[in-house]
Amino acid sequence: MTWNKPPAGVAIAVDASDTDHARLRELGYKQELKRHLSFVIKLVVLSNFSISFSIISVLTGVTTLYNTGLTFGGPATMTLGWFVAGAFTMAVGLSMAEICSAFPTSGGLYYWSARLSGYRWAPFASWITGWFNIVGQWAGTASVDFSLAQLIQVIILLSTGGNNGGGYLASKYVVIAIHAGILLSQAIINSLSITWISFIGQFAAAWNMLGVFTLMFAVPVVATERASAKFVFSHFNTDNSAGIHSNLYIFVLGLLMSQYTLSGYDSSAHMTEETKNADWNGPIGIISAIGISLIVGWGYILGITFAVKDVPYLLSPDNDAGGYAIAEVFYLAFKSRYGNGVGGIVCLGIVAVAIYFCGMSSVTSNSRMTYAFSRDGAMPFSSVWHKVNKQEVPINAVWLSAFISLCMALPSLGSLVAFQAMASVATTAVCIAYALPTLFRITLGRKCFVPGPFNLGRYGVLVGWIAVLWVATITVLFSLPVSYPVTKNTLNYTPVAVGGLFTLVLSSWILNARHWFKGPVTNLRA
Repeated sequence: MTWNKPPAGVAIAVDASDTDHARLRELGYKQELKRHLSFVIKLVVLSNFSISFSIISVLTGVTTLYNTGLTFGGPATMTLGWFVAGAFTMAVGLSMAEICSAFPTSGGLYYWSARLSGYRWAPFASWITGWFNIVGQWAGTASVDFSLAQLIQVIILLSTGGNNGGGYLASKYVVIAIHAGILLSQAIINSLSITWISFIGQFAAAWNMLGVFTLMFAVPVVATERASAKFVFSHFNTDNSAGIHSNLYIFVLGLLMSQYTLSGYDSSAHMTEETKNADWNGPIGIISAIGISLIVGWGYILGITFAVKDVPYLLSPDNDAGGYAIAEVFYLAFKSRYGNGVGGIVCLGIVAVAIYFCGMSSVTSNSRMTYAFSRDGAMPFSSVWHKVNKQEVPINAVWLSAFISLCMALPSLGSLVAFQAMASVATTAVCIAYALPTLFRITLGRKCFVPGPFNLGRYGVLVGWIAVLWVATITVLFSLPVSYPVTKNTLNYTPVAVGGLFTLVLSSWILNARHWFKGPVTNLRA
């Protein structure tokens, strides 16, 4: 197969001082991107880890979906459900890390699927994994940056007097314009050399870490009234306007906040061609990003939830933040002590910067996936998107990723429900893409898989099955209705969006791609 070994006549010179270049050539690719990322621990963990940690960004995920967690189950679901989702996410991450160690390439998931599914199924496995991954990533970036635009909308509202004080509420057109400006600036930053991106990524990781610790202590300390430990750890909110009364059903829906937050760690795999000692540092970047996010994320949830007293009021659209629960928590905490909510607005600013860095890192990861996928000819106009500039940055892929993420947010002008369908793809499609190579590793590729330096030994297959079954479970659970009775305005569009994506990918394969797409191809001749 073309991706299995370099073509005849191409010599592979293995330089002992550069095993990363040699390993990449063994996988069928020449080095085009600049290797600058590493995994070093000084005051903070750096580079490859920083990208994944910034994309996971607990400040982003928890803040964005705190309303969901508070509505479905409340404090108990958020504080205890965090570790339920976290434990299974770690299983997914460990399985991915093991495969990443064996195949450290920017293609990541779709390359792994090709190598692990055998000659017959490799092209199809690579095609479906790659498209689920890349569309899920684009949707994720759209979701993150649109969430930032909405948060800026709330910050402006509170800064001008709040919902009950004549504050300015930006229109949907202003919000989409803010979203476009955010993406434009992130694309410009991602056009810089990897040296700058690495530095900004390290700063972003530090900001996320320090931001979490600042908020988790500052908010409950400033609040004049605090919830009891019993409330934080055991209060289960069943009072919702969704018409759902089953406690198990409510708990499952509440897990969406945790699962949405704990995603994006595949970025470490997509950055391996720019990472030193990639077959070790790439996997470590994945699992460390998950592990550290679990710890600091739980601390953030606890700190904020200790400042929660009146759940219905926080969710009410009539409060000063217009129903944006976590913003109302920050605002009320400072207003109750100092007579104004300026401190709360500053706290929201800390979160906004973290979300910005999350989106910026998402564009970085998106562009590397786009670069790799087009390098193998899987995308329309592939020759354009896999070009790198003099700074060894896939510049065209950067701007394409930003443009598509902007287009994915445009449905919000017609209906936020339509946009939420796009946001659903960010969680479900990416999780499916995470599970596919693991599924092939424990089935079709079980006997031929050769582990890299990082491996799970005899537990690899067991952990792999746990990961696959978890993804299958949440795919079904997160497709269930989130409100009754089901109408066009309350329908959960996740199965529609994911089903539509699957239909498009499968149809394009049957009608066209199966005739020419052969899976990952070597570029050593180029």
